[in-house]
Amino acid sequence: MNRSSALRLAAGASIGAAALALSSCSGAGGPSSAESDGELTPVTLQLQWLAQAQFSGYYAALDQGFFADEGLDVEIVESGGDIVPQDALVNGDADYAIAWVPKVLGSIEQGADVTNVAQIFQRSGTLQIAWADSGIESVADFEGKRIGSWGFGNEWEIFAAMAAEGLDASSVEVITQSFDMNAFLSGDIDAAQAMTYNEYALLLETVDPDTGELYQPDDFTVVSYEETAGAMLQDAIWADTERLESDEKYADTTVKFLRAVIKGWAYARDNVEEAAELTVEAGSAWPPTHELWMANETNKLIWPAENGIGHIDEAAWDRTVDGALSAVNEQGAHLITAEPPAGAYSNDYIDEAISGLEDEGVDVRGESFEPVEVVPTEGGE
Repeated sequence: MNRSSALRLAAGASIGAAALALSSCSGAGGPSSAESDGELTPVTLQLQWLAQAQFSGYYAALDQGFFADEGLDVEIVESGGDIVPQDALVNGDADYAIAWVPKVLGSIEQGADVTNVAQIFQRSGTLQIAWADSGIESVADFEGKRIGSWGFGNEWEIFAAMAAEGLDASSVEVITQSFDMNAFLSGDIDAAQAMTYNEYALLLETVDPDTGELYQPDDFTVVSYEETAGAMLQDAIWADTERLESDEKYADTTVKFLRAVIKGWAYARDNVEEAAELTVEAGSAWPPTHELWMANETNKLIWPAENGIGHIDEAAWDRTVDGALSAVNEQGAHLITAEPPAGAYSNDYIDEAISGLEDEGVDVRGESFEPVEVVPTEGGE
């Protein structure tokens, strides 16, 4: 395993901890620029959260030298909610950013000139979890119930799914919950928002006080937004639209960057235990078994990729836009009021990257992908 990656501190620390950044070599970070022949081009990637296996493919690309192989010196910068990834991109603080599509659609309507150049997550990982005896088995059952939501732009699938069922904040009590399951376990909400790769695991890592054993899946009812009209595309790679159109070097770097990212995610798919370990080494606060669960569940959102990892499916994009147009939050605000511009996404760069790697024999579709079995442990240790 290539261990030449150097650990660096990045500005924008959150929740009381300095954000960590990783670089594939000791060159300076910052927005990419033309370098003299033989030198790596510095590139900054802005994550939308702290280091964790949700982003294991990027850390794998760094650790395995895939970025360096493409002539890139990539710095991965964390957030913790204090940095809005698309804002960092627009402001010139990053070359590329990872963010959920609905969040960025709202920014685009407000004037952000960014383009989705790779849709890494092909499926939604958002859940609403209730107790098995709650009577909540679908979004239609939210009526009259206390439904948890994180807010911060993570809530739009909930409101889009509710809108499809004729529900809104007048018929459903939407309650802000923290990024944990404490309010649900204490009975303050009837159904909690959760991600397949994170908060759902927190429940399965918790001891049921009535049995003294860990909670089991059949203790809960799980509503998957992927199976609702509110399903929206999530983790995508965003680039600066104007630079793509006017800077040939940046456009070329984008294809190289995506080539390395594809190889990183293929590595994380085929070496899930090692991928989880990489994010622990990168500074993740989650314990190892929880990280392995996260790496495994993240792979399920990516693979198999029918048209190649990162290719943006038009139907899924349109469904996301339709949901964003229909969603109205508890304050009566709309996420977007008009269709985004045609340049809001492009398959040009990812398809070029996919084609080149297929010619080299890289498995960009993962048609035979099978997740591993991860057994939850108390506290995720």
